[in-house]
Amino acid sequence: MAVSPAFLLMDRNLLARKQNARLDKQNDLGWKLFGKVPLRENAQKDSKKIQKEYEDKAGRPSKPPSPKQNVRKNLDFEPLSTTALILEDRPANLPAKPAEEAQKHRQQYEEMVVQAKKRELKEAQRRRRQLEERCRLEESIGNAVLTWNNEILPNWETMWCSRKVRDLWWQGIPPSVRGKVWSLAIGNELNITHELFDICLARAKERWRSFSAGGSEAENEDAGFSAADREASLELIKLDISRTFPNLCIFQQGGPYHDMLHSILGAYTCYRPDVGYVQGMSFIAAVLILNLDTADAFIAFSNLLNKPCQMAFFRVDHGLMLTYFAAFEVFFEENLPKLFAHFKKNNLTPDIYLIDWIFTLYSKSLPLDLACRIWDVFCRDGEGFLFRTALGILKLFEDILTKMDFIHIAQFLTRLPEDLPAEEVFASIATIQMQSRNRKWAQVLTALQKDSRDTEKGSPSLRH
Repeated sequence: MAVSPAFLLMDRNLLARKQNARLDKQNDLGWKLFGKVPLRENAQKDSKKIQKEYEDKAGRPSKPPSPKQNVRKNLDFEPLSTTALILEDRPANLPAKPAEEAQKHRQQYEEMVVQAKKRELKEAQRRRRQLEERCRLEESIGNAVLTWNNEILPNWETMWCSRKVRDLWWQGIPPSVRGKVWSLAIGNELNITHELFDICLARAKERWRSFSAGGSEAENEDAGFSAADREASLELIKLDISRTFPNLCIFQQGGPYHDMLHSILGAYTCYRPDVGYVQGMSFIAAVLILNLDTADAFIAFSNLLNKPCQMAFFRVDHGLMLTYFAAFEVFFEENLPKLFAHFKKNNLTPDIYLIDWIFTLYSKSLPLDLACRIWDVFCRDGEGFLFRTALGILKLFEDILTKMDFIHIAQFLTRLPEDLPAEEVFASIATIQMQSRNRKWAQVLTALQKDSRDTEKGSPSLRH
C-alpha cells in the first residue's frame, strides 16, 4: 500500500516530539548520584546563581571557588561524597539495583562506618595514652630534678652511694643535672684546671698555625711531634669531627659545637702527646660537650680517658685488651651459655664487636638518649658496667643471634637497630649477673692480669 509523503512527515515529527519529551523528563529527574542536575540545552542561568542554588541545597555557606575547584570547571557534575556510590539509587537511564545488591551495599557501607569509628577510637585512645605517659614522664623528671638539686648534690659525699641515689641513678639522671653529676662521679684525679686547659688550647692553636704556615720539621719535632705524626693527627681529628653525630648537624664545619669539639680534641693531643688522638675520642668528647661547658668537658674527658680500661684501649695495649676480653668471656659463658657456645662455634671473638662499643662508650652504636643513660650508670659503677651492657645487648637479641652465621652476627652487632627502647635494654641488662664463682668483675680481671704475666693463654685457676 502506498504511503503519502505528508503522512511520513507527520509521523517523523510525532516521534521526534516523543523523544524530546522523554529526554526532558530524564533531565527533570536529574542524577541522584551526583550533586548537580545537567543543564538543558536551552536553559541559560547565571553561573553565580547556579552556584548559590547548589550550595543552598547542600547546606553550605557561599564562598568564592578555590583554585582546586577551578581544576574541575569543565566537569558537568561534582560528586557530593563516595557514600552516594553505595546509598543512592542509580540514575534513571540505568537499570535499577536488584534488592539483594542494594541491601548488600548498605550492609557494606554500615560495616565501613563501624570500622572507621573503631579506628578513630583506637587512635584517640593511643594519643591519650601517649599524652598521659608524657605527662607522667615530665612530672617524674621534674621531681627527680628537685631531689638531685635539693638533696643529693648539696650532700654529694655522704649520699652518692646510698640506696636511694643508686635507684635514682639507674632510672636515668635528668638532663639538666646530668653534666654536674657526671663531673662529680668521674672526678678530677689529674687536678686539671681551667687555666691548664687554656694553656693546652693555646699550644694546640699555635701548632695548627705553624702547620698551616708550613713550619720546619725541626720545629715540629721540638714541639713534641714529628711532621708526619702531627699532620696525621690533625687530619684524623678533622675527618672524625665531620663524622661525629652527623644526623645532629651541630659538630660539622659551620655547626655551633664544631669549634668546641675541635678545641677539646686539639688540647688533649697537647696534654697527652703520648696518647695523641685516636678514632672514637670525638664521640666521647661530643657527648660531654652536650652536657658541660668547654673547660669542664675537657677536664671530664681527660680524666675519663685516664681510667684503666679506656687507657688500655686508646693506647692499644694488646695484652691488656686481651685480658679485658678474657674477663668478658668469663661472664659471657656464665650468663649466656647457649649463645657463648654458638659464638665459639662460629669463631666470633669479642674484639669484633666490643672494640667499637668500648672506644665510643656506646655513643656511636646506640641512640644518643640511651647512650647517655648507659653513661649515667657507667659513671656510677665503673668499667664493669660497660661489659655488663654488652652482655645485656647480647641477651636482648639472643634468639636472633643464635640463628645467624659469622658474617650476619658481625654485621648485626656492628650496626645495631636504631630504635632500641631504653627500658627494654635496661631490663635486659638488669638480668645480667656480674659474678662468677663468687668473684666480681674486678676480682676476675685482677686474677686474669696476674695469670697473664705467667702464661699467654689466660688464667688456669678460673677454668678449674
